[in-house]
Amino acid sequence: MDSIPGRRRITAAAIALLALPALLVTACGNSDNGGAQANTTTAAVSTPTEQNPPQPGRMFTANSTITNPHPLPFDSWSRVAPDRIAVNFQIGSPECYGVDASTTETDTTVTVALKAGTLPEAAGRMCTMIAVFGTLEIPLKKPLDDRKVLSAN
Repeated sequence: MDSIPGRRRITAAAIALLALPALLVTACGNSDNGGAQANTTTAAVSTPTEQNPPQPGRMFTANSTITNPHPLPFDSWSRVAPDRIAVNFQIGSPECYGVDASTTETDTTVTVALKAGTLPEAAGRMCTMIAVFGTLEIPLKKPLDDRKVLSAN
């Protein structure tokens, strides 16, 4: 009653089960040669749309004390005065979140790096999840004239 073909099938199945983890580990390997890898992430600079006439959202004041700051892109901007622009963005509840900005001015461009973060007084507090259209006015060192406005985020 001892069947040789039956034993072969059981042995083959056992070998397959034992070999399967080795095959899976090999398949999950990578081809990393341990050498330095080039970082392909670059800061994205975009060209937001100029709004004329301006359509401001809720006015924000720059706040350098925000915590956990992170880049916040803006989609549009408007001229407020020859040496002042306003950028428009979306953000969470103004009771919890604030913004800050820095500018880099050249003869041809004004690049705005807008950052959003938690207000210090809201740290550890529950905040409602709402989206608000916000506006921040930004003073320039010299008149905008025909310079291009860019978002550094």
